[in-house]
Amino acid sequence: MSFESKKNIKIFDTLTNQLQDLKTLEENILKIYVCGPTVYDRPHLGNARSIVVYDLFYRFFLQIFDKVIYVRNITDVDDKINQSAKEQNISIQELTQKILEFFYQDINALNVLKPTFEPKVTENIPEIINIIQKLLDNKNAYIEKGHVLFDVASYKDYGKLSNRKIDELISGARVEIADYKNNPLDFVLWKPASPNDDISSVFQSPWGEGRPGWHIECSAMSFKFLGENFDIHGGGADLQFPHHENEIAQSCSAHLGSNYASYWIHNGFLTVDGEKMSKSLKNFITVNDLIKAGINGSTIRLMLLSSHYRKPFDFNQKVLQDSQKTLEKFHEIFDEEFIEKIPQNQSNKPSPEILSFLGDDLNFSKVLAFLHLQLKSLKTNNDSQKLLEFIGNLKFLGIFDKKFIKNNLTKSDFNVENFDQQNKSSKNLANIDANFIENQIALRQKYKAEKNFEKADEIRLQLRESGILIEDKPNGITTFSVK
Repeated sequence: MSFESKKNIKIFDTLTNQLQDLKTLEENILKIYVCGPTVYDRPHLGNARSIVVYDLFYRFFLQIFDKVIYVRNITDVDDKINQSAKEQNISIQELTQKILEFFYQDINALNVLKPTFEPKVTENIPEIINIIQKLLDNKNAYIEKGHVLFDVASYKDYGKLSNRKIDELISGARVEIADYKNNPLDFVLWKPASPNDDISSVFQSPWGEGRPGWHIECSAMSFKFLGENFDIHGGGADLQFPHHENEIAQSCSAHLGSNYASYWIHNGFLTVDGEKMSKSLKNFITVNDLIKAGINGSTIRLMLLSSHYRKPFDFNQKVLQDSQKTLEKFHEIFDEEFIEKIPQNQSNKPSPEILSFLGDDLNFSKVLAFLHLQLKSLKTNNDSQKLLEFIGNLKFLGIFDKKFIKNNLTKSDFNVENFDQQNKSSKNLANIDANFIENQIALRQKYKAEKNFEKADEIRLQLRESGILIEDKPNGITTFSVK
């Protein structure tokens, strides 16, 4: 089997709800935009799944096209960010810088490649203002009580991505009911500042001080880096409506004649032991939780890819164990001496079969089956060239790790039972008496006084994940409540 032609690439397009042949707007160039993190908290497993899925798409496209432009934005001004910054009594810049450091630590552990561009909202306010002005000029937006809003009724194709009519959306969607809206579905492009806003989240605009709405950010940044039309837009299934629906409406209205993205890709939801991941259910798991429990980043990456990207993924102890065992099996054929002799410039180009499977809507299950067949063949014919090819495949997929080589592996590298116990301990934290919580608050205040904000925030996050909310009062006193 071989993969020789770009004509063989198929992806499932949410817009048409069917498998499509991928045809780029420019020959040998692929442009892709993916919605990135809102940096108010460490990435959880749902965030990580999306990042890893699009990282694999990116790795695949880099092998196929002469040029790939991959844009993944960072939302660093948002209501959630403001709220979290207030809870910690710090500016949004302090918070977002700290969370971004955590974000990169976590995704680097998952062997995620850096995108071509990673624009921040706060660095693109002029571009956002410019596109809002175009919408006002084109009569697709209006100003009411300091807000600039998109007029959904002005865009006749609204609802095409979610495949619903406006009347159905009004009756069925969770939309903000506000007296400044002409229509319940109208959404905010620019939000006026309030007296309680941190000054670092307030920006100047022709319509007064404030900050951009969530949806307009992606339209402005995709236009800046990819143009009016580009090939693929990706994100989680939860973003299909209203976020992506709104992006289409405002982008096509601002740039008349534009189709915005040619294809839409959405990865499936993540559950934990069959339940929706939620802090209220005490099953909220971050990448850092797993890493702190001694679980290798390559294991987490393989686990997140183990079910087809469009399907829901259920996190549980078995899938974690299975991923660990698979990686141990893939690395047992190597020894340290052989690995050390591999030239630094050794190509990591994958086998044609792997490209063929990934070209079929990222069919990772067939990739894994192929790797198992390769391994079986290597056990009977331990040819050095075939070993190099196998290593190249693992490296291309981001799942090669020297720690898994048999003579490097120790029991301390991975302990599912240990993680399970930690997880249960976290869930039960809310049952600990008030004295313990007060001691934790006192320790946090000590860390803050020492300007050790990372340790202080770690305590706040641990308590919050266990259903305990702490609030720093203006008088310097910190209180807590159980949600």
